[in-house]
Amino acid sequence: MIHIGLVIAKIVVVVIGLLIARQSYRAYLRYENRPMLYLAIGFAIISVGAVIEAVLYEVMNLSIFYAGMIQTTIVAIGMVAILYSLYGRQP
Repeated sequence: MIHIGLVIAKIVVVVIGLLIARQSYRAYLRYENRPMLYLAIGFAIISVGAVIEAVLYEVMNLSIFYAGMIQTTIVAIGMVAILYSLYGRQP
């Protein structure tokens, strides 16, 4: 059973995350600032991670455990990209 409030909340999170990713990517293009590229990648990945659990559980009929594990892994990868944008060595 799909809960409309949860679907709306997840859509809002994805839209905000992708807007941040888009702005970060535009900053990368404008200033050739490599950390902005990793920031954009990180937010894009986290935005996908925000909804993937529900998709895997509701649409693909994956167990909530495996859907949650995949979602957590995706979000962690996005966070690593953001962390790299903040602390990674830049040329």
